[in-house]
Amino acid sequence: MMRTGVSTASLFMRENNEEALPLLDALGVRTAEVFLTSFSEYDRNFGELLAEKKGRVRVHSVHVLNTQFEPQLFSGNPLVKKDAFLWLEIAMRAGQALGAKYYTFHGIARIKRASRSGEKDNFAAWGGGLREISEFCASFGIGLCLENVEWAMYNRPGFLRAAREFCPALSCVLDIKQARISSYPYTMYLQEMEGRLAHVHVSDVGEDGKIRLPGKGIFDFPEFLKRLDGAGFDGPLIIEVYKDDFLRAEELKESCDYLDELLYKYGFGD
Repeated sequence: MMRTGVSTASLFMRENNEEALPLLDALGVRTAEVFLTSFSEYDRNFGELLAEKKGRVRVHSVHVLNTQFEPQLFSGNPLVKKDAFLWLEIAMRAGQALGAKYYTFHGIARIKRASRSGEKDNFAAWGGGLREISEFCASFGIGLCLENVEWAMYNRPGFLRAAREFCPALSCVLDIKQARISSYPYTMYLQEMEGRLAHVHVSDVGEDGKIRLPGKGIFDFPEFLKRLDGAGFDGPLIIEVYKDDFLRAEELKESCDYLDELLYKYGFGD
């Protein structure tokens, strides 16, 4: 059954992770994605510290500040790649300590505008890299989940389908705000994610195009939930917005309650 949760990324620069998880626990949020934000947090000891503080919150997944080492996992330079995998191992040990089942992954950053067209994408090399990374994460009991992100590896529909030819075990994360930014309908992403969708990053949007918390904008959540159910999805809806998209931390729980009511109304939740 679908359930609701919050990413600690929503509290980035408002609360450190050490305070964010206890805050979510106090608010009554029961599922979270932990956004590990720097090298000092890619550490098993830090993961154990967070595990002690998380209370009743279940950590579904972890996320990292991807440009710090994720693109380098695909490097052709053996020393660069070795160092990147060292940091990946450290981050996975932190995730393991937290009990996370999934790792939300961006991969290669498409910094240069020309790279966003995908015309020069090397699926054999990138797909092989994803398979290697996926197998490495699986050795820690954590599933690799490629997220659709307008400026990163999975920046358009069709990429996942091509990549999975080389990495069949690859799971995915649907981010509806990133789908909107990419100018592709989220339905196009959802179609190719069906059967491999581990969780969803949810947010709302105002008539002015600005990000809002779920229930505070004009996004058609009932239709969205029906489409997720039709795709066989039964995982968490994780609220991921930015720190300036709301005023009070309590609003995060209010948005969870809004989504929970819809899940109950349509029979998709507990």
